[in-house]
Amino acid sequence: MRVRSSILNRIIAAFLLLFLTCVAAVAQDAAKLDDLFARLLTADEGEAGRIETEIWIEWSKSGSPAMDLLLQRGKDAMNFGDNVQAIEHFTAIIDHSPDFAEAWNARATAYFYAGDFGPSVADIGHVLTLNPRHFGALSGLAMILEASGKPERALEVYRAALAIHPHLAGATEAVDRLATGAEGQEL
Repeated sequence: MRVRSSILNRIIAAFLLLFLTCVAAVAQDAAKLDDLFARLLTADEGEAGRIETEIWIEWSKSGSPAMDLLLQRGKDAMNFGDNVQAIEHFTAIIDHSPDFAEAWNARATAYFYAGDFGPSVADIGHVLTLNPRHFGALSGLAMILEASGKPERALEVYRAALAIHPHLAGATEAVDRLATGAEGQEL
């Protein structure tokens, strides 16, 4: 009986150590993202691009090599214009890891490219619930709103994205364009 108890204690200790290591890694990742977002607010345009890349890298870490492979396969399918295949890959990730915001974002993007705005908006809702600072999802939502004839709402969402990422590609131009349209032009 003592041997069993000793083995059980070792197993529990190993699981506890693994759990604490995972908690520490998650806290470290969150602190890294917080630092990146703080730096993004004050960065010049060149530095902002580098910081944005680091943020995307962090967001793309699922914690599972299998999910990372599916994410890459889905992105590759999108790059080849195969949005149906991309959606299938991203859906598989979501089925296994529904808290992985980047899978929802990638599928929203694939739906957008396929012209399926409704499912794209639904997935963007999941992204923003899991990751409210996801400037990519906000930008995608703004594009859909603009394409759907809702320029005032698109303007609000672009501004929200710029509050997070002041140098977000295309967002400043979109705000200028939409603000000019909302105010009207002088004759």
